[in-house]
Amino acid sequence: MPLDGEYEPSKQKWVRDQVTEYEASGGTRATTLMDTGLPVVIVTNLGARSGKVRKTPLMRVEHEGRYAAVASQGGAPTHPAWYENLRTHPRVELQDGPNKQDMTARELSGEERQQWWERSVAAFPNYADYQKKSEREIPVFLLEPLEA
Repeated sequence: MPLDGEYEPSKQKWVRDQVTEYEASGGTRATTLMDTGLPVVIVTNLGARSGKVRKTPLMRVEHEGRYAAVASQGGAPTHPAWYENLRTHPRVELQDGPNKQDMTARELSGEERQQWWERSVAAFPNYADYQKKSEREIPVFLLEPLEA
């Protein structure tokens, strides 16, 4: 079931453009991060303060039907805006190509975080560089299908 609310597109043009093309094509175009050729998924969530619907392309890190959402923000000193959104409203919709599913997000720690961090770096090696340049530990969320 899609999240209800007013959709507020990203202020970043490349994010707006990618989400628009991804969704307009039913998940058959704009499925890779810019010119990298690496696959992305679209995560739809509710804003922590606004309650508005937000959509973000994130690197595709999937294992056995579950996905990682890595809050790297390119190694910036602060978390991306969607980090607080997922902590406040963990119910999300994930679109992987043409497939959409309702999921719940939870922030990982310890061994489980390390395992998903390694999977994430294998999918997108730049994460390792982002961690080296950041003083914060980059958060990793696990997105798991909602129970029917």
